[in-house]
Amino acid sequence: MTGIIFNIQKFSIHDGPGIRTTVFFKGCPLQCQWCANPESQLADIQILHDDKKCIHCLKCVHSCPQSAIYYENQKIVIKQEKCTGCLTCQENCPTQALSYEGEYKEIKEIVDICLQDKDFYDESCGGVTISGGEGMSQPKVLKELVMELKKYNIHLAIETTGYIEPKVFKDLAPLFDLLLFDVKHYDRDKHFKGTHVYNDLIINNLKWAIDHNINVLPRIPIIPHFNNSLEDARGMAQLLKKLGISQVQLLPFHQFGERKYELLNKKYAYKNIKALHPEDLKNYQQIFLDKGLDCYF
Repeated sequence: MTGIIFNIQKFSIHDGPGIRTTVFFKGCPLQCQWCANPESQLADIQILHDDKKCIHCLKCVHSCPQSAIYYENQKIVIKQEKCTGCLTCQENCPTQALSYEGEYKEIKEIVDICLQDKDFYDESCGGVTISGGEGMSQPKVLKELVMELKKYNIHLAIETTGYIEPKVFKDLAPLFDLLLFDVKHYDRDKHFKGTHVYNDLIINNLKWAIDHNINVLPRIPIIPHFNNSLEDARGMAQLLKKLGISQVQLLPFHQFGERKYELLNKKYAYKNIKALHPEDLKNYQQIFLDKGLDCYF
């Protein structure tokens, strides 16, 4: 069995306890306007174009067997819906202006890469984290990968959006030692505005996990003009308390993914928006602390 991933990052220290290997699955049901991994949203191989390296020789245009690339207004444009990921264009680019994200890997290959650092997991109480994208969007692949890793007594975590069909979520969530569960907004309409999905399914899955004693760490990405007001903090804290949650992690907005939008020729709604830092969010954090929640960055 093979799954499509876009990165395997070793020595991760922010994706769960200890030293970890993070496996990034491609494909996500959300379209968050601030997404730091926009290349993760589509569950297919994607071609990236770096206009700074491009000499406009048009070899990519002429070599594409699907006619998925064309030249318009002195710019290379890639029609993703036509692209089959054959990489002919990338192989023919003389200046390496084209690259790609996404690769099909067999379960055994992913497991072998993860096992290379098992000594570090054991020494640091670390393990393997599934990220993305959304790992549960490839449920069969994810389940087989998890079952193989469990044979080696590796601590397993997953960063999840929670926007998963309940049957799938209830099958997969109990397999993990830790759910790093994104909670982006308490208000369903505002949630839709920022992510293109409503939060009803997310909250229901989070409640189910809590009710079934699964180890869950809710994490709130603090995003300017979306959920960074003190009113938003109060609404989020109230929601978490209602669900019986006692601990929450805040993730300040950053700009690590800004360049990727340019390479993907995608509009970025948060271009030039200033990053946030823990010192900017002390009043925000205090609202959670006042509610009795263990809130940290």
